[in-house]
Amino acid sequence: MTELTAYLRERTYPGRGIALGRSADGKKAVIVYFIMGRSVNSRNRVFVRTEDGIRTQAHDPAKMSDPSLIIYHPVRTVGRGTVVTNGDQTDTIRDALLAGQSFAAALRTREFEPDGPNWTPRISGLAAPDGSYKLSILKSLDGDPRCCCRYFFEYDRPQAGMGHIIHTYAADGEPLPSYQGEPAPVGMDAPDAPDAASLAEQVWAALNEDNKVSLYVSYIDLASGERDTVIVNKHDA
Repeated sequence: MTELTAYLRERTYPGRGIALGRSADGKKAVIVYFIMGRSVNSRNRVFVRTEDGIRTQAHDPAKMSDPSLIIYHPVRTVGRGTVVTNGDQTDTIRDALLAGQSFAAALRTREFEPDGPNWTPRISGLAAPDGSYKLSILKSLDGDPRCCCRYFFEYDRPQAGMGHIIHTYAADGEPLPSYQGEPAPVGMDAPDAPDAASLAEQVWAALNEDNKVSLYVSYIDLASGERDTVIVNKHDA
Protein backbone atom coordinates (compact mmCIF):
# COMPACT_ATOMS: atom_id res chain seq x y z
CA MET A 1 0.00 0.00 0.00
CA THR A 2 1.39 3.39 -1.05
CA GLU A 3 1.28 6.37 1.29
CA LEU A 4 -1.06 9.11 0.07
CA THR A 5 1.78 11.61 -0.17
CA ALA A 6 3.95 9.24 -2.22
CA TYR A 7 1.01 8.52 -4.51
CA LEU A 8 0.48 12.23 -5.17
CA ARG A 9 4.16 13.01 -5.73
CA GLU A 10 4.15 10.57 -8.65
CA ARG A 11 1.38 12.47 -10.48
CA THR A 12 1.80 15.96 -11.92
CA TYR A 13 -1.85 16.46 -12.76
CA PRO A 14 -4.42 14.21 -11.04
CA GLY A 15 -6.91 17.10 -11.34
CA ARG A 16 -9.37 17.13 -8.45
CA GLY A 17 -9.14 14.32 -5.90
CA ILE A 18 -10.94 12.77 -2.94
CA ALA A 19 -9.30 10.51 -0.36
CA LEU A 20 -11.32 8.97 2.48
CA GLY A 21 -10.10 6.68 5.23
CA ARG A 22 -9.22 6.16 8.90
CA SER A 23 -6.54 7.52 11.19
CA ALA A 24 -3.83 5.16 12.40
CA ASP A 25 -5.52 4.72 15.78
CA GLY A 26 -8.81 3.90 14.07
CA LYS A 27 -10.65 6.55 16.09
CA LYS A 28 -11.07 9.23 13.42
CA ALA A 29 -12.38 9.44 9.89
CA VAL A 30 -9.97 11.26 7.56
CA ILE A 31 -11.11 13.32 4.57
CA VAL A 32 -8.80 14.89 1.98
CA TYR A 33 -10.02 16.93 -0.99
CA PHE A 34 -7.82 18.91 -3.36
CA ILE A 35 -8.22 20.89 -6.56
CA MET A 36 -5.64 21.61 -9.24
CA GLY A 37 -5.78 23.77 -12.34
CA ARG A 38 -4.04 24.47 -15.64
CA SER A 39 -6.05 27.46 -16.91
CA VAL A 40 -6.19 30.96 -15.39
CA ASN A 41 -9.88 30.38 -14.63
CA SER A 42 -9.24 27.12 -12.78
CA ARG A 43 -6.29 28.48 -10.82
CA ASN A 44 -8.19 31.59 -9.76
CA ARG A 45 -9.88 29.85 -6.82
CA VAL A 46 -9.73 29.51 -3.06
CA PHE A 47 -11.60 27.41 -0.52
CA VAL A 48 -13.64 29.34 2.05
CA ARG A 49 -15.45 27.93 5.06
CA THR A 50 -19.23 27.79 5.25
CA GLU A 51 -21.60 26.82 8.04
CA ASP A 52 -21.77 23.23 6.78
CA GLY A 53 -18.44 22.76 4.98
CA ILE A 54 -16.59 24.73 2.31
CA ARG A 55 -17.20 26.37 -1.05
CA THR A 56 -14.98 27.56 -3.85
CA GLN A 57 -14.65 31.27 -4.54
CA ALA A 58 -12.84 33.39 -7.10
CA HIS A 59 -9.61 34.79 -5.70
CA ASP A 60 -9.80 37.67 -8.18
CA PRO A 61 -13.39 38.17 -9.45
CA ALA A 62 -12.08 40.18 -12.41
CA LYS A 63 -10.29 37.09 -13.75
CA MET A 64 -13.32 34.80 -13.49
CA SER A 65 -14.41 33.91 -17.04
CA ASP A 66 -16.83 31.01 -16.49
CA PRO A 67 -18.04 30.01 -13.01
CA SER A 68 -20.28 27.14 -14.14
CA LEU A 69 -17.96 24.22 -13.36
CA ILE A 70 -15.54 25.73 -10.87
CA ILE A 71 -17.75 27.47 -8.28
CA TYR A 72 -19.55 24.98 -6.04
CA HIS A 73 -19.66 23.50 -2.51
CA PRO A 74 -17.08 20.67 -2.41
CA VAL A 75 -17.94 19.68 1.18
CA ARG A 76 -21.27 19.71 2.99
CA THR A 77 -22.30 17.94 6.18
CA VAL A 78 -25.57 16.05 6.47
CA GLY A 79 -26.17 15.27 10.12
CA ARG A 80 -22.90 13.68 11.20
CA GLY A 81 -22.14 12.46 7.67
CA THR A 82 -19.99 14.37 5.19
CA VAL A 83 -20.49 14.70 1.44
CA VAL A 84 -17.44 15.63 -0.64
CA THR A 85 -17.40 16.02 -4.43
CA ASN A 86 -15.75 17.87 -7.30
CA GLY A 87 -18.88 19.74 -8.41
CA ASP A 88 -22.43 20.82 -7.75
CA GLN A 89 -23.47 17.19 -7.29
CA THR A 90 -22.62 17.83 -3.62
CA ASP A 91 -26.00 19.53 -3.39
CA THR A 92 -27.70 16.73 -5.35
CA ILE A 93 -26.42 14.16 -2.85
CA ARG A 94 -27.17 16.26 0.21
CA ASP A 95 -30.75 16.94 -0.91
CA ALA A 96 -31.30 13.26 -1.69
CA LEU A 97 -30.00 12.14 1.70
CA LEU A 98 -32.22 14.65 3.48
CA ALA A 99 -35.16 13.26 1.50
CA GLY A 100 -34.36 9.71 2.61
CA GLN A 101 -32.81 8.62 -0.67
CA SER A 102 -29.41 7.00 -1.22
CA PHE A 103 -26.00 8.24 -2.33
CA ALA A 104 -26.20 6.06 -5.46
CA ALA A 105 -29.76 7.11 -6.30
CA ALA A 106 -28.72 10.77 -6.20
CA LEU A 107 -25.80 10.19 -8.58
CA ARG A 108 -27.90 8.22 -11.05
CA THR A 109 -29.52 11.57 -11.89
CA ARG A 110 -26.13 13.09 -12.85
CA GLU A 111 -23.36 12.44 -15.35
CA PHE A 112 -19.83 13.64 -16.21
CA GLU A 113 -19.13 17.35 -16.73
CA PRO A 114 -20.10 18.91 -20.10
CA ASP A 115 -16.58 20.12 -20.89
CA GLY A 116 -15.72 18.21 -24.06
CA PRO A 117 -13.32 16.96 -25.22
CA ASN A 118 -12.22 16.19 -21.64
CA TRP A 119 -15.66 15.14 -20.34
CA THR A 120 -14.26 15.48 -16.83
CA PRO A 121 -15.55 12.77 -14.48
CA ARG A 122 -17.69 13.67 -11.50
CA ILE A 123 -16.14 12.13 -8.40
CA SER A 124 -18.04 11.94 -5.12
CA GLY A 125 -17.61 10.59 -1.61
CA LEU A 126 -19.69 10.07 1.51
CA ALA A 127 -18.05 9.63 4.92
CA ALA A 128 -20.49 8.07 7.40
CA PRO A 129 -20.52 8.65 11.18
CA ASP A 130 -19.43 5.05 11.86
CA GLY A 131 -16.23 5.45 9.81
CA SER A 132 -17.45 3.63 6.71
CA TYR A 133 -17.36 5.47 3.41
CA LYS A 134 -18.45 5.42 -0.20
CA LEU A 135 -16.83 6.68 -3.39
CA SER A 136 -18.17 7.11 -6.90
CA ILE A 137 -17.07 8.20 -10.35
CA LEU A 138 -19.32 9.15 -13.27
CA LYS A 139 -17.39 9.16 -16.55
CA SER A 140 -17.75 8.92 -20.30
CA LEU A 141 -17.18 5.58 -22.00
CA ASP A 142 -13.55 5.90 -23.12
CA GLY A 143 -14.13 9.52 -24.09
CA ASP A 144 -17.45 8.88 -25.85
CA PRO A 145 -20.01 11.31 -24.36
CA ARG A 146 -22.94 9.30 -25.71
CA CYS A 147 -22.57 6.88 -22.80
CA CYS A 148 -22.21 7.68 -19.09
CA CYS A 149 -20.61 4.98 -16.92
CA ARG A 150 -21.47 5.13 -13.21
CA TYR A 151 -19.29 3.30 -10.69
CA PHE A 152 -19.90 2.97 -6.95
CA PHE A 153 -17.53 1.64 -4.27
CA GLU A 154 -18.42 0.96 -0.62
CA TYR A 155 -16.04 0.37 2.28
CA ASP A 156 -17.94 -0.77 5.36
CA ARG A 157 -15.07 -1.67 7.72
CA PRO A 158 -11.98 0.30 6.66
CA GLN A 159 -8.71 -0.59 8.35
CA ALA A 160 -6.99 1.84 10.69
CA GLY A 161 -4.49 4.03 8.84
CA MET A 162 -5.84 3.05 5.43
CA GLY A 163 -7.96 4.84 2.87
CA HIS A 164 -8.77 5.09 -0.81
CA ILE A 165 -8.24 7.88 -3.32
CA ILE A 166 -10.01 8.67 -6.57
CA HIS A 167 -9.33 11.62 -8.85
CA THR A 168 -10.53 13.04 -12.12
CA TYR A 169 -7.56 12.45 -14.45
CA ALA A 170 -5.17 9.57 -14.97
CA ALA A 171 -2.45 11.96 -16.13
CA ASP A 172 -1.84 15.23 -17.94
CA GLY A 173 -2.69 15.31 -21.64
CA GLU A 174 -4.77 16.74 -24.48
CA PRO A 175 -7.53 15.81 -23.97
CA LEU A 176 -7.15 14.89 -20.33
CA PRO A 177 -7.52 11.12 -19.82
CA SER A 178 -10.10 10.11 -17.21
CA TYR A 179 -9.21 8.14 -14.10
CA GLN A 180 -9.25 4.37 -14.65
CA GLY A 181 -10.10 1.49 -12.31
CA GLU A 182 -11.07 1.22 -8.67
CA PRO A 183 -10.09 3.83 -6.07
CA ALA A 184 -6.46 3.28 -5.14
CA PRO A 185 -5.66 2.06 -1.60
CA VAL A 186 -3.38 4.47 0.25
CA GLY A 187 -1.97 5.06 3.71
CA MET A 188 -3.89 8.05 5.05
CA ASP A 189 -2.35 9.26 8.30
CA ALA A 190 0.42 11.73 9.02
CA PRO A 191 2.88 9.30 10.63
CA ASP A 192 4.75 11.74 12.86
CA ALA A 193 1.75 13.79 14.08
CA PRO A 194 -1.71 12.36 13.33
CA ASP A 195 -3.81 15.48 12.96
CA ALA A 196 -5.27 17.61 10.18
CA ALA A 197 -2.54 20.25 10.22
CA SER A 198 0.27 17.71 9.87
CA LEU A 199 -1.43 15.74 7.11
CA ALA A 200 -2.37 18.94 5.26
CA GLU A 201 1.25 20.11 5.35
CA GLN A 202 2.48 16.81 3.94
CA VAL A 203 -0.18 16.51 1.25
CA TRP A 204 0.27 20.11 0.15
CA ALA A 205 4.01 19.55 -0.23
CA ALA A 206 3.33 16.40 -2.29
CA LEU A 207 0.99 18.09 -4.79
CA ASN A 208 2.60 19.47 -7.95
CA GLU A 209 3.77 23.01 -7.25
CA ASP A 210 2.70 24.47 -10.59
CA ASN A 211 -0.80 22.98 -10.65
CA LYS A 212 -2.04 22.81 -7.05
CA VAL A 213 -4.73 25.31 -6.09
CA SER A 214 -6.46 24.42 -2.80
CA LEU A 215 -6.60 21.65 -0.19
CA TYR A 216 -9.09 20.57 2.50
CA VAL A 217 -8.21 18.08 5.25
CA SER A 218 -10.49 17.02 8.08
CA TYR A 219 -10.17 14.54 10.96
CA ILE A 220 -13.55 13.59 12.46
CA ASP A 221 -13.68 11.91 15.87
CA LEU A 222 -15.99 8.92 15.42
CA ALA A 223 -17.13 8.97 19.06
CA SER A 224 -17.85 12.67 19.51
CA GLY A 225 -18.21 13.95 15.96
CA GLU A 226 -15.69 16.70 16.70
CA ARG A 227 -13.90 17.99 13.60
CA ASP A 228 -10.31 19.11 13.17
CA THR A 229 -10.22 20.85 9.79
CA VAL A 230 -7.52 22.68 7.83
CA ILE A 231 -7.78 24.61 4.55
CA VAL A 232 -4.76 25.55 2.44
CA ASN A 233 -5.00 27.95 -0.52
CA LYS A 234 -2.13 28.72 -2.85
CA HIS A 235 -3.36 32.31 -3.17
CA ASP A 236 -3.10 32.72 0.61
CA ALA A 237 0.51 31.54 0.74
